Amino acid sequence: MKSKLISIALVLVLLIAALMQISGVVHDRQNYRQIAIQSVAQSLAGAQTLTGPLIHMSCTEEWNVKVDKEVRVERREFILVAAPAVLTVKGSSQLEPRSRGLHATQVFSLKAQLVAQWADTEALKPVALHVGSRMNCGQPLLMMAVSDARGIRHASVKIDGQVLPLKPGTFFGSYPRGVHAPLPPGLGRSTPIEAQLEIELVGTESISVVPLGGDTRMQLSSNWPHPSFGGQFLPVERKITDDGFEATWRVSALASTAQQDVTRTDASKGKSVCPPAVDGAIRGSCVEAFSVTFVDPANTYALSDRATKYGLLFIGLTFLAVGLFEFMKALRVHPIQYFLVGAAMSLFFLLLVSLSEHMRFDAAYAIASSACVLLLAYYASYMLKSWGRGVPFGLGIAGLYGMLFVLLQMEQTALVLGAVALFVVLTAIMMLTCRIDWYARFRQADQAGQTKQAAEVTD
Repeated sequence: MKSKLISIALVLVLLIAALMQISGVVHDRQNYRQIAIQSVAQSLAGAQTLTGPLIHMSCTEEWNVKVDKEVRVERREFILVAAPAVLTVKGSSQLEPRSRGLHATQVFSLKAQLVAQWADTEALKPVALHVGSRMNCGQPLLMMAVSDARGIRHASVKIDGQVLPLKPGTFFGSYPRGVHAPLPPGLGRSTPIEAQLEIELVGTESISVVPLGGDTRMQLSSNWPHPSFGGQFLPVERKITDDGFEATWRVSALASTAQQDVTRTDASKGKSVCPPAVDGAIRGSCVEAFSVTFVDPANTYALSDRATKYGLLFIGLTFLAVGLFEFMKALRVHPIQYFLVGAAMSLFFLLLVSLSEHMRFDAAYAIASSACVLLLAYYASYMLKSWGRGVPFGLGIAGLYGMLFVLLQMEQTALVLGAVALFVVLTAIMMLTCRIDWYARFRQADQAGQTKQAAEVTD
């Protein structure tokens, strides 16, 4: 008996090593998928962040300094920035898959209309810091920054009904990618300005918007039904259906430091925009934004990886069931048979990840689990010396696979469901074995083993 337990323990070690190898295969395939997604982003455009519109103006102040009877000219360069009092964004995004080999990612096409309103542009009035200095300022520029300018498919701007020609770049500090347009001459600083921008932008993974207005409002709709809202501001209203989602944000400059972080005079040292997938905490190293990430629920490698984590538990429960059959029915199951049963259950996870690369995850799961259940039921009927034992054994394995599929679909409640299921299994085993005299059973097993050895010696 002791040697058999040692043999079964060795079998478990070998199966754990096999599960680790299968888990490594899943991680490798997951890495290949991420490389394919990055390849699409490098060829098309990555995650997109809209910053603006803003009006900025570059100025230079020069003054004379007398040093040792010599007059030297000194100068300083600075940027003046005017943020809109009201910023309204209305956009819609359509997603479609793009593939690299077996791997696909979602590419979005965003069509947005932005309306920015300035009550005045007094913020662009230069203030001299030196008496008698000479001030020279360039033409005010209206700019809109994006994180990946390769994704710009179309852009246009109107100011007070006048169409302005857009040019590439922003000429604004840490946000150089985007478009700009010189403001028409003759606009007074006390004159209200309304700019209407239209932009068509493509990208991957996520869309973010920096709330630069004194009052920023955004409405976004999409045909993608699996959004993940992030950034520092969640939507005040949202509606998610099988056909897509609609979300509305409203952010006041009183609740955000984004306007100060972007429009501060030392724009060349501005903060970077926060990554789209953040935990909601305000971070000092980035500009606040609100964002939506287009989550891909069909990430079969993530599901396969989660399934593999249950592999050892499944093998342990199966070995426990075989051991109970063997012990209760006075059967003899060889350690090699234990190994073959465990190998079949381990192979399920490899079948799952390989099939899910070519079909839907639920279909791949059904095929892999059905094949393993049929194989184990057939093998168990011979291992346990009866079809009446093999079929219930197979049904028990089918129940385990069914439980695992439910756990994979219910990510948020997987822990509690798994704990309850294990408790139910333990309760059933304890109720079935509560009347067993284990000492008597082990003595009978030892006596049977000694009798068989004596018969073999006599022969």
